[in-house]
Amino acid sequence: MIERLQKVIAKAGIASRRHAEEMILDGRVQVNGKIVTELGTKVDPEKDYVKVNGKRIQIEPHKIYLLLNKPRGYITSVHDPEGRPTVMDFVRDIKERVYPVGRLDYDSEGLLLLTNDGDLAGALMHPSSGVEKTYWVKIKGHLTEEKIKKLAQGGLSLPGGKSAPARVRPLRKTSEHDWIEIIIHEGKRRQIRMMVEKIGHDVLKLKRVAYGFLALGDLLPGDYRRLTPAEVKGLKGLIHKGGAAKKAPVKPKGEAVRGKRAGGG
Repeated sequence: MIERLQKVIAKAGIASRRHAEEMILDGRVQVNGKIVTELGTKVDPEKDYVKVNGKRIQIEPHKIYLLLNKPRGYITSVHDPEGRPTVMDFVRDIKERVYPVGRLDYDSEGLLLLTNDGDLAGALMHPSSGVEKTYWVKIKGHLTEEKIKKLAQGGLSLPGGKSAPARVRPLRKTSEHDWIEIIIHEGKRRQIRMMVEKIGHDVLKLKRVAYGFLALGDLLPGDYRRLTPAEVKGLKGLIHKGGAAKKAPVKPKGEAVRGKRAGGG
């Protein structure tokens, strides 16, 4: 994000903004190897090299944490070489560079986190994190108790290894379909779909409704909201506790923002 040079120096904790202005006027500040004495100079802390008294300053970027309701038909990626729409279309008004935490398939929908906190994102995506993800799954046909037990007990052969035990419960039935809830702590690609296929059924709809203690709630498809400081602290706590899940809140906090694509922007 482009900012005035004196503000960047102040953010780094080198000096107050007024003192930073004096340092610039005194010729003690360099940007990309050149001395800068103009107070109106603007820089990008993530791209430009800023030195004060010959020493490069380190800027901690402003951390952003977003919860998006991903619609079907979008790639969970920053860019897609095939030109398909990505989830970044919904957060174009966010100035900081954010990226998805994990993935949801093109045909899947629901709760997706985005952030520029690389440490937290990496920890959450690591297999050892054990953060539980909750999905509502629409299945073609009807499941027997035996098939539900197979999903829950684990041991289904999947690419990359066998599935771990999961928590599975029926939600509702129609004349042709079953809805079930599946809670897993793994993150294999297309895992839920492959698990259901292994017991002889197809997934017609897949929606992630919770990530650890975070709930999707009534957030509309394509909309996002910022996590509260308490929620960010809670996510970091999940890492230290090995992903132990807490009960998701009935109504998530934070003001929803209409995604750019969804809002016609």
